[in-house]
Amino acid sequence: AEIGDVTRFAGARQLCSWAGLTPRHRASDTKVHRGPITKQGSPLLRWACVEAVQRCSADTPMRRLKDRIIERRGVHARNVAKTAAARKLLTLVYYALRDGEVRCLAKTATG
Repeated sequence: AEIGDVTRFAGARQLCSWAGLTPRHRASDTKVHRGPITKQGSPLLRWACVEAVQRCSADTPMRRLKDRIIERRGVHARNVAKTAAARKLLTLVYYALRDGEVRCLAKTATG
């Protein structure tokens, strides 16, 4: 309900940016600085995505992604992992709302 009409976004990246789940990006000539998430957009949607990732069971793709990032970057990167998994979840929500199905999850369920 918070997203509204999903067709107003050109793609999943635009939805994630609107929700404020993308990293801050500042560039000047050849230097690029990436910082924390922008937190612009809907705080309710951002909260719901992060909360869904925190509460998911161990056998879900979002939990496996979160655990993989924590394993690779260390325990201190728990919040980074939650945010990355929330962004991935919102991407899948975009495709589910747009197409009516999430093809990448259907592949893993059958094979």
